[in-house]
Formats: sequence, structure tokens, C-alpha cells
Amino acid sequence: MVPSGAKRFSFFLGIVLNTVLFVLHFIVNTTFQKGPMIALIVFSALESIGGFCVGCWFYGTFFKLRDRWELRNDYRLVALKEENPARPMFAEHRGIGAAFFPLQLYDNVMEASHPYMYDLVVIGGGSGGLSASKEAARLGAKVAVLDFVYPTYYGTRWGLGGTCVNVGCIPKKLYHTAAIFGHHIEESGHYGWEDNSRPGVPLEGKGHNHVWERLRENIQNHIHELNDGYITGLRSAKVQYINARGSFKDPHTIICDATCPTCDVVGDRKTVITARRIIIAVGGRPQYPKIPGAKEYSITSDDIFSLQSAPGKTLVVGASYIALECAGFLTGLGYETKVMVRSVVLRGFDRDCAERIKDDMVNTGTKFIDSCIPLSIELLPDGKRLVTYENVNSKEKFQEAFDTVLFAIGREPLTKELNLEAAGVKVAEDKKIWTWNERTTAPHIYALGDVAHKVPELTPVAIKQGLMLAKRIWGNSKFLVNLDHVPTTVFTPLEYGSIGFSEERAIATFGEDHIEIYHSEFTPLEYTVPHRRSRCYAKLIVNYLDKQRVIGFHYLGPNAGEVTQGFASAFIAGLSLDEWNLVVGIHPTCAEEMVSLRRTKRSGLDPKKSGC
Repeated sequence: MVPSGAKRFSFFLGIVLNTVLFVLHFIVNTTFQKGPMIALIVFSALESIGGFCVGCWFYGTFFKLRDRWELRNDYRLVALKEENPARPMFAEHRGIGAAFFPLQLYDNVMEASHPYMYDLVVIGGGSGGLSASKEAARLGAKVAVLDFVYPTYYGTRWGLGGTCVNVGCIPKKLYHTAAIFGHHIEESGHYGWEDNSRPGVPLEGKGHNHVWERLRENIQNHIHELNDGYITGLRSAKVQYINARGSFKDPHTIICDATCPTCDVVGDRKTVITARRIIIAVGGRPQYPKIPGAKEYSITSDDIFSLQSAPGKTLVVGASYIALECAGFLTGLGYETKVMVRSVVLRGFDRDCAERIKDDMVNTGTKFIDSCIPLSIELLPDGKRLVTYENVNSKEKFQEAFDTVLFAIGREPLTKELNLEAAGVKVAEDKKIWTWNERTTAPHIYALGDVAHKVPELTPVAIKQGLMLAKRIWGNSKFLVNLDHVPTTVFTPLEYGSIGFSEERAIATFGEDHIEIYHSEFTPLEYTVPHRRSRCYAKLIVNYLDKQRVIGFHYLGPNAGEVTQGFASAFIAGLSLDEWNLVVGIHPTCAEEMVSLRRTKRSGLDPKKSGC
């Protein structure tokens, strides 16, 4: 069956153009040359094919040079700082120009001439894989999803839905919310609430306890409902769900291995399926350090939300947003928590904001062990974990016992057992898959989400990639995912939302003299009555080389995700500072601070705001 829509058009247009070239060459050759007819036919065919290939080369080279010029001159596009083997030899096909793209034409011919069991097979049942599979099925494709979960070293396992639903965004936000409720209870006495058992005595934090087991059970019940909902959703979308591990046998053939411990199938434990197109969306898992006792006596973020009993005194090793988020809600729930940091917290984020987050965590009870790395973990007779660690500067060694040790030192992609070599898919040094607009080095295989090289490890990015990829393949869409200004939020006790450039990156890119930083320290109205110490912060970074365009957004305060999401649209629109300042704020809110910034860092004036 010939591909539909734009690809069918490009397929037939390529054939028509090549036929026209052949006819013209044949007429010219028979008119002006003499010789055997078969020789003239062969000569005409060779000339037409040669002319067609030369045209393809000129067409592709033109767009390739144009793309590189755009990448060189537009800071909003991702710069090509390294060779990407997934990038096409020529520019991506555009409009009717696809007819001049020989690899695309070959792809269409091969697609039309081979029968496959499925139009699409998605390896990985996380957020990105599910969005791609359901959208492709909605557009008429026959789709199957392969999903399985290896148990962690601690023994934790989960169902369909991927990291976000089971051991990431969803439980993390709920535990964070539980910690916030604790703060509200502590401060409720200032708002007039009192204990019924003690009339006249304001309600305060010392009169309540948190029950870890109840929180875990309620959250896990909600997650199980989501797991069941995803299976029902696939069934409703007519997507076949296969609970098995997938690996490549060849570029179009996948081995479904149901011998994995979490797979639930009946019958043949290994089957083979074929697919016209394949999407890899297997995500990643937390890393362990290579030190004695790490895997045996510690956990990761994959395990913390399923602990059967309270974690007690906890050591969190790492400085990533995952480490700080876990440490933040553990402290908020009442558990003594320490964070071991080798260098700086939140590397890659705005340094000013990162240090403010750390200071706030210290003020709210989290302790930091700076400039140190763990050397070993031992199990003590009483069940505690004895951690030996070293200061990276002085080389002095220390020991301390903890009830729980949690590693949050980074994640690694699950590409090792996919047998990508058999499919012709190349990976980068970090073991992630090279992609160009989700396409890998194999033209019919795609990768998205955390498993793709240099793609933000964020659930909404994977969802958007899967949705838009399916629309491009089966819905004739031309839209690509814009990864330049992806909004994100860190759910630390003092929440942090950001879009675009950090202060350091803006200075390095445009020069300190060409940017202006507008900022403000403020206290939310709801913090004033209980005299909460946390000070919030707002910052905008403006590029004066580009019509005072706002290129950086940073917000520290309550409901950071809700505040940041709305302003992300302004970044897509490319608003200038003057246009930004036309927005009328909503009073009294924290979000209005982002449209009320007037003081610059360059002025040296105190950014602390006074008044309402």
C-alpha cells in the first residue's frame, strides 16, 4: 500500500519527474545521436538518473547551508556544536521538495513493498510512548506498545505509565504537598485556628504527627488507579498492550521477551513482531555510585515512595533537582535529613536562584554536607547504615550512621539491552540515542524523551514529542517540538520556576554589557501573618541586542509551576520588555511580581520590595 497524504504525493511526484527526465533524454538522444535503440534507452536512463541525483544534491545542499546559517545567527535555535549522525545528509524534506529527496523516496518505496504486522511499535510505556501510540492509533495506524519494568535492587516494581506516574512527578508532587500541609498546620494558629481539646490555645505544629504509612498507601492507591486507567485507555484506543521486554532482531523486527520477572503473559514466552515504524521511549533509571555497599544498603528515587516504613534519619547523596526535592519533602514531613554535595547544587540552573534555594532549605531544617563524596556503606547490627565519606578538598574522612541512604546522582538510559546495533541505531557517549527531530540514524526508527541525546528529561517534553511525531507521520503535520525555551519547575520547599537563559549563560552568550537583569525580593502576603522567614525572588533577563527581548525568566516562590506555565506563552511569542510591561498584574498575587520588575542589578539598588 502506497503511503497516504504528503508522502504519497512526494512518492508519485518523484516518479513523474524521473519519468519526464527519461522521456526528454530519450527524445534528445534519438534525435541527435545514432546507435542501437537499446543503447540509447540505457544511455537515456542513466542520464535521467544522474540528472535527478544532481538535482537532489543541489536541493539538499541549499537547505543544509540555509539551516546552518540560521543556526549560526539565531540564538533561539539549538547550535550545532558537534556532529550529529542522525542529521540527514541533506536538509529535512520540505513540501513538494520531498520528491527530490532520494532517501525519502527510497523509504516510501520500501514502506509500500513490505507487509508488516504493525504500522507502529512503541518500545516503552511511559508518558512519551503512550502519547505517541494513542495519537497514531487515532490517526488510523495499527499500533502495539511493549512495556516492562525491571525491579530495583531494593525490589520496587510498578505498572504501566513510566517514571513520571509511578516513581517521579506524581508521587513527588504529592509528597511535596504533604510537607506543605505540615507547614500550613504549623502556621494555622496565626490565622485563628485552635485545638478543640484545648479551647483558647492556638493550633501549632507541635500538636500533630505525620503517619508515613498512611501517606504511602493513599498515594500508591492513586497510582494503581492511574496504571489501570492507562491500560483501559490503550484498549479504548485499540492499541495492543504487550507486557514484555523488547529488543531488536533487525531494523524492522522486534523480539518480545516475556521472561522478565515483571511480565504477565500466557503462552509463548518469546515472540517476534514486525513493524513499519518503531519508536524507542524506554526512558532511564537512577545510577548508583561504584562504592562498596551502595546497591546493597541504599535506595534511589525509584524506591523512596514505596518504603513500607518511615525513612527516619536520611542521607541524600546528590545535588540534582531530584536530590533537593526529596530532601525538601523529607524535612517537611519531620525526618532529619542531610544532603551530601560534591560541588554546587542544581548545576545548569541559574546560580543565584540555586543558592537561594539552598539557603532556604538550610533555614527550614535541611543540613548540607558540602564538598564531600561517599566512600562506602556498611550495615550495622541495629539496621542502620554506616556511611564513610571524604572531603574532596582536605581528604579528611568521616563516618555517620543513617536509617536510610538515598542516591540521586543522575540517571542512565535503558538502551543497553535493546540491541540497537542490529537496527542501525547509533548512540552517543552518554549511551543516549542520537536523534534529529526524533528520527534516529535508522530512518524508520525514532526515539523520544529521556532516552534521546540532549533532550530535556521532562515528562511534558516526551509527551509533546510523541504527540507531534505521530501527527507528522500519520497526520501530515509539519510542526516540530520547540526545545529552546522549555519551562520547568523544581519542587523544593521554596519552589523554583524558570524559562530560557540563566544569568551566567546569558552573560557568556551575549556579554554582560548587552543584557540587563531586572529583579526583586518579595514576601508573599500569606507569609506575613505567621512571619515566615522565606523570602521569594523574581528575575527577568533582557537582551538589548535583540530589541530588549526577554530571554530569561526566574521565579522563586509558592505555586511556581502555576506561575511559570502561563508566562511560557510569552516566551513563545518572543515578547520584548516593553510588551511585557504592558501586562496588568493581578493583586495581591505573587505572579504580579513578574510584571512589576523595575530595579536592575546594574543599579546596585536593594531588590527588597516594601509595601503591598
